[in-house]
Amino acid sequence: MARQGVLIVDDESGSRRGLAELVASWGYAAETAADGAEALEKVASFRPQVVIADLVMPRMDGMELLRALSGSLGYLSFVMLTAKGTIASAVEAMKQGAFDYLTKPIDTGQLKAVLERATGRSAVLEEVERYSSGVESTGRFGKMVGKSAPMRRFYQQLMQAGPSSASVLLVGESGTGKEMVARTLHELSPRRKGPFIPINCSAIPESLLESEIFGHEKGAFTGAEGRREGCFELADTGTIFLDEVVEMAPATQVKLLRVLEERAFRRVGGQGEIQVDVRVLAATNRNPETALKEGKLREDLYYRLNVFRLFLPPLRERLDDVALLVDYFIHEFSEANGKPLAGAEPRALQALATYHWPGNVRELRNVIERAVIVASDSRIGLDDLPPFVTRGRSTGDSSSQPSDELALRVGTTVEQAERNLILKTLEATGHNKTRAAEILGISLKTLHNKLKKYRES
Repeated sequence: MARQGVLIVDDESGSRRGLAELVASWGYAAETAADGAEALEKVASFRPQVVIADLVMPRMDGMELLRALSGSLGYLSFVMLTAKGTIASAVEAMKQGAFDYLTKPIDTGQLKAVLERATGRSAVLEEVERYSSGVESTGRFGKMVGKSAPMRRFYQQLMQAGPSSASVLLVGESGTGKEMVARTLHELSPRRKGPFIPINCSAIPESLLESEIFGHEKGAFTGAEGRREGCFELADTGTIFLDEVVEMAPATQVKLLRVLEERAFRRVGGQGEIQVDVRVLAATNRNPETALKEGKLREDLYYRLNVFRLFLPPLRERLDDVALLVDYFIHEFSEANGKPLAGAEPRALQALATYHWPGNVRELRNVIERAVIVASDSRIGLDDLPPFVTRGRSTGDSSSQPSDELALRVGTTVEQAERNLILKTLEATGHNKTRAAEILGISLKTLHNKLKKYRES
């Protein structure tokens, strides 16, 4: 089998020779170029799988070379070399299609890991193609279900973001499936054989979150009876998913930014630096720009996480997918409950397809699980669905659509839209606050606090 080719591009002769010798000692075929212009000639004749290029060079620098090679990035992986003071340029390179970046002086362990992932991209691209073909045959993209126009556009973005090493910020309402998307990104990346470590930043008390993420040493705080590895160590060579990252305390955000920039951190109470090779995926159900204005999210951290930004469409914007999702969930819960069902009756399906689903796919999943359990026939009927789904929606009248109060119109503030959504969800559930909080994806305490605020205003 032919050796994988790596082209080293650096205007410092000693650096490029040293890198070429190191890369060749690992079994790669290595060539060098003194600048971007020479590299373009070498790419045409050498046909490398990986190009490692310095950012700052005469005649044609690293960014110019990256842009010149943009048409070849399907088969070629571009790795940018940058100084620690030019991390912003490295982030921009990732947005332009670079596979990864390395800071000088180069850590040989990181370089070897990046090369292994970069040269393994061909297998990843085959996986991407397999996921893509599943949309036409089954209406599924991996474990994601749907083939509506919004979802097809979303899958295209996943296929672009997945094979890279770039950070991704997932933005979407509660219940849209952000963790499932994060797992899909992991499966479509060269890190798919490594660990996937999820952590919900809003579910862990602020006093414990830093220890959970970075780990701690024995005696670091009261109750720290021994050393504990944090999520970043556990995710080494793989992916970490930080759900509801906006809920992270400012001090912890600073430490997260440092890991993203320098790929190193200290445990709580520790002194030594720990190097990690981790891809970071983050998610929020808030508007990131609003969080920035409110001081909830650091601007520099946002810039670093937002290399790829993916917006998950809410279910009400892809109602064409409801029938597929219903069939998928019926099959799942029929097997789980040992109760084979043939599907849903037309009137039940109509009601499900016209409800506005404030709780998104999570709410639909809960509704179908309940319906499977209570169904007495071979198909789910209208009577098997909860009243808040069926009320006024089986006759095809105007109530089958969200009310004008819930319509998103220019001039409606986020606060007004949130208030309308909460009050309408309460009305739909017969003022069952526990059920409304579950549908909205918020805690019962949060719901009570918001209702108290509305009464006082």
